[in-house]
Amino acid sequence: MTAALVAGLLAGFGIAIPVGAVATYLVTLTARTSLKIGVCAALGVATADGLYALIAVASGSALTHAIQPIMLPLRWASALVLIALAVRVGATAIGHYRKRQQAARADEAPMSPVRAYLGLLGITMLNPTTVVYFTALVLGSQPTADPHHADQAIFVLAAFTASAIWQLFLAGSGALLGRALTGTRGRLITALVSSTLITALALRLLISPP
Repeated sequence: MTAALVAGLLAGFGIAIPVGAVATYLVTLTARTSLKIGVCAALGVATADGLYALIAVASGSALTHAIQPIMLPLRWASALVLIALAVRVGATAIGHYRKRQQAARADEAPMSPVRAYLGLLGITMLNPTTVVYFTALVLGSQPTADPHHADQAIFVLAAFTASAIWQLFLAGSGALLGRALTGTRGRLITALVSSTLITALALRLLISPP
């Protein structure tokens, strides 16, 4: 059980810690809304990681072969969604800046905790690399290879927990950033930097080899 716990924690941190477009969006979303929204969004990302770990444990290499034909469309869909988010973040921030709304927050009106959770869950589930990553780890780990072994559940729960810890850390960082940038200009600069970075990471997703 200890081996499965350690393997799951390492797997969860391994897939969560690299800062990509989703992590960038999570931080800036929390900065522009609230910690409550950020926590729900963070749990959405962690849930996707946990689901992919569960799928990998349950199906093994079969899933990797099944998603190979649709990996390219999934990558395009993920990149296009992220680019759309980047455009929305930038456009909304510019609109608020022009109106000089000091207390306005870019996503405050339309965003709710449930929407934040489901939105980040959906964006993260679009990434086929996650399931390939977990499948490779599962197949290479003897404790989780036995379909009747209780270590499978420990591995999945540990992976979810590790991912949740990191995503909540990112949300907390975003909340601190939001408190620091209370002015309209500060929020505008942060939003434009975030929009640019998300776009760059999404484009990198398209041009990087599968």
